[in-house]
Amino acid sequence: MENNTPPILSVTEISLSLKSCVEQIFGDIRVRGEVSGLKKAASGHIYFSLKDQESVLSAVCWRGRDKTTIDSLEEGLEVICSGKLSTYPGRSNYQMIVEKAEPAGIGALLKLLNERKEKLEKEGLFDLSKKKKIPYLPETIGVITSPTGAVIRDIMHRLSDRFPRSVLLWPVLVQGEGAAEQITQAIQGFNAFPVEGLSTPTGIIPRPDVLIVARGGGSLEDLWCFNEECVVRATAGSDIPIISAVGHETDTTLIDYASDLRAPTPTGAAEKAVPVRSELLTTLASLNTRLLEGVYRYLNDNKMKLDGLGRAFPHLSDLIEMFVQRLDDRSERLKISLSTYQKNIENQLNMLSKLLKSYSYNTVLERGFSLVTNKSGQIISSAGIAKTTSPLCITFSDGKIEVVPFQSDSSNPALNPQSSRSFKKKPTDKKQISPEMDDLFSFKETQ
Repeated sequence: MENNTPPILSVTEISLSLKSCVEQIFGDIRVRGEVSGLKKAASGHIYFSLKDQESVLSAVCWRGRDKTTIDSLEEGLEVICSGKLSTYPGRSNYQMIVEKAEPAGIGALLKLLNERKEKLEKEGLFDLSKKKKIPYLPETIGVITSPTGAVIRDIMHRLSDRFPRSVLLWPVLVQGEGAAEQITQAIQGFNAFPVEGLSTPTGIIPRPDVLIVARGGGSLEDLWCFNEECVVRATAGSDIPIISAVGHETDTTLIDYASDLRAPTPTGAAEKAVPVRSELLTTLASLNTRLLEGVYRYLNDNKMKLDGLGRAFPHLSDLIEMFVQRLDDRSERLKISLSTYQKNIENQLNMLSKLLKSYSYNTVLERGFSLVTNKSGQIISSAGIAKTTSPLCITFSDGKIEVVPFQSDSSNPALNPQSSRSFKKKPTDKKQISPEMDDLFSFKETQ
């Protein structure tokens, strides 16, 4: 008789068997439900439940999943989760391992959008005071969009029509998984350019003066990457001014609130980025005409004022004649003054000359007096000095003679009348010579 008794299994064996069976049958599933009991552990894993009106399903999202999935997990939000079903032997229960989560339906997306907008607005990311001014005529424009499609062609065509500029394209996904991360990296990448430009082996890539983040129209789900927090925060923190051009004119995403300027379409973004070159030339020509007219008007007005002021002044010839007459008068007075001055000087010189002549000893000599000096020219002022001085120089008005004083000493043979012949003075006139003079001088005959 055969034994139909089932084998005995351990708890672990049955738990692992159930785990393998469940994962094989429910290895790729999508579940729709409302997020409940959301909790993020210290490890980074997120634990929550998916529930509907009748049942509850435990779920876990391991850390490291894409940010779009993590942002989609909000308390009370209806989501569609993709992943697999597994078991947790430690508690003998099953749970869903969530690989991706996205809001379920338009209502859920709008609810999440409004809540996120309110949250970011409270943080000040949408403040108007933080908006940067778009440059009037940028040299380089950075465009963040898909490299294929009509958007980039529309932007380039509009820029070419209005005012051709240098354009740098940073290609990104604009829809689906990974799009938000690529857009964020593009914004941050352009901002990381050095001010002087990015040096590459092929040359310098200039830093953009303005950025355009653009995408064509689409549904709310299609444009959802532009509502992600990472994109909004990168836009608000950009040092380079950003123009957002996402969807059609009626479409609004959170990047529009964080950007410095919103354009209704990608073509509109190009129009807001640069002015119309032809209009600018026309404006410059008009301003130049107005400037010239203003200058001419200013010169004419001042000429009229100058002419009016000039009529109040006398003629130049009258002014010159008046000063010429005054110059003639001053010249005549100066001439008279110089003549009088010269005569006064001449009179003073004549008077001083006569006074000097009256003080001169030559005048005394002319009256019959004589000047007695020694040979060196020193004046002999007494008879005693004259007796001891030889020879004596006597200066008359008409000449000078030298004499030797007469002495009656017989011991001196040179002066003894017996040993030498002397001559008597010949009187020059009838006047008598005083005895004193006769005793003082004797004239020696020179051989």
